[in-house]
Amino acid sequence: MRGSAQSISDPDVRQVIENELRLLDPSVRRSRSATAALLDPEFREFGSSGRVWDHDSILDELSQDDAAPAAVDEIRASRLGPDVILLTYRTRTPARTTLRSSIWRRHGGGPWRVYFHQGTALPAAR
Repeated sequence: MRGSAQSISDPDVRQVIENELRLLDPSVRRSRSATAALLDPEFREFGSSGRVWDHDSILDELSQDDAAPAAVDEIRASRLGPDVILLTYRTRTPARTTLRSSIWRRHGGGPWRVYFHQGTALPAAR
């Protein structure tokens, strides 16, 4: 399952989920301009690898990403304020399962952009 924002009644939450799923699309990830349009200028990420990414370094990394798309499930959204939404979800690839969280914000009615992201890899099943 790729995840869906179809049944969400809040249009802002629906937009944020759609944007998050876009960021997981390999064709968007490889497009520096498409990805940059979804990232806040102050973007930071704590990657599941332990690496810390900023706006420019994540654009460099994603533009060379050739990974297959991950399956997405358990998407949940919480509005933290009028212009801030927290998303949590799980991604699965053949190599690993990762818990993810993203904070999306907008300024002055502008577009929703991801401000912070964190991935936490789950230990392999024994």
